[in-house]
Amino acid sequence: MSQRKGLVMREIRMDEMAQSIDLLNYVFQMSMSIKKDRRFVSEKSRQFNEGHALGWFDGDQLVSQILSLPFQVNIYGVPYEMGGITAIGTYPEYSKQGLMDHLIKETLTIMREEGRYISYLFPFSIPYYRKKGWEIITDIVEFQVKDTQFPHYKEVPGKIRRVNTRDKDVVGIYNRFAERTHGAMIRNTIAWNEKFHEDYWEEKFVDTDVVLQAAVYYDEDDVPQAYMFYRIMEENFYIDEIVYLTEESRKGIWNFVSAHTSMVYNAYGKTTGNEPVAFLLEDSEIIQEVSPYFMARIVDVEKFLERYPFDEPDFHIRFTIRDRLVEWNNGTYDLDSRDGKVTITKVNDVNEDITVHLSVQTLVTMLLGYKRPKYLAKIERITGSTETIEVLENILKVGIPTFIDYF
Repeated sequence: MSQRKGLVMREIRMDEMAQSIDLLNYVFQMSMSIKKDRRFVSEKSRQFNEGHALGWFDGDQLVSQILSLPFQVNIYGVPYEMGGITAIGTYPEYSKQGLMDHLIKETLTIMREEGRYISYLFPFSIPYYRKKGWEIITDIVEFQVKDTQFPHYKEVPGKIRRVNTRDKDVVGIYNRFAERTHGAMIRNTIAWNEKFHEDYWEEKFVDTDVVLQAAVYYDEDDVPQAYMFYRIMEENFYIDEIVYLTEESRKGIWNFVSAHTSMVYNAYGKTTGNEPVAFLLEDSEIIQEVSPYFMARIVDVEKFLERYPFDEPDFHIRFTIRDRLVEWNNGTYDLDSRDGKVTITKVNDVNEDITVHLSVQTLVTMLLGYKRPKYLAKIERITGSTETIEVLENILKVGIPTFIDYF
């Protein structure tokens, strides 16, 4: 428990849930209530039990809060424990007192103690979270395809079945997808519950009281290879999520969309920024918009680097890291790799011949592959010799994170 200017920082109790919802309502101008929105409240109650909810209190009044949730993500084939940040908010009259910095630092301390060395969040303000050490690591694509542009692929041997959204085949397909996909959430119960709670299209176009449906593509051996979450509303087809494991199954799931031509005028969808939706369609003149999506932060640089799968077995390099918020990440890290075994030592001296200088937020976007070292050097986000930047290019794997979840 911490104190500051008459305020006390502590865990938020379950019997203070109404205050937490009131704070979210005020800050984000929502209209949830304990009595009316039982599903939302039930979900938040479950999150409070499964994660860590911290708040600043003025007497008995909650004035600032943060919630962290336990997740896992796949980083180039290595599963990392990840702390997901959500439900952040401070009443305006308590802003600019450093309350959120203290909440974030305490939350990162808890993550570090639990072995969660990376954190993800969906930003309400990218500049704000950059100052706290997070950086963009993935994009989202929103697209609109007219019914006249729906693809139809011939000689696709499998079949489609409509199933329950929580069907074991849906879960199985996603698990296989997450195992092979860099950046993806390895969904636990919390992540699946968040997926079904998400009302992405509500703010975009329509009221989402229409029930979410699922369709699964099975190949000719009856093996499930793709699924789609979707809604049909107001003569439009809304795609919440497409996951496919083979090119055949991608074609099969899009044939399912095409089968609705007589029912809808447009298909609206969202997917990862890595998915070339327009390019894969015969008529590529669709409407699509690419936007930054999730941000990430390294919680503990040394522990994160110890598990990171570098792409070369032998190298020697140093990182000098700046972190404005947590002191334990600041310093110079010597990485010496021999036959694929990396030894990491925190050193006091800086050998400029083998050292790159960068912030903790630049480090995460570089290590996760969203931006490459040469580009980051070009825009002056990292500094180091030309030879050292070339070493970085060679030892870091290629691949932009794929993240299709929300929390």
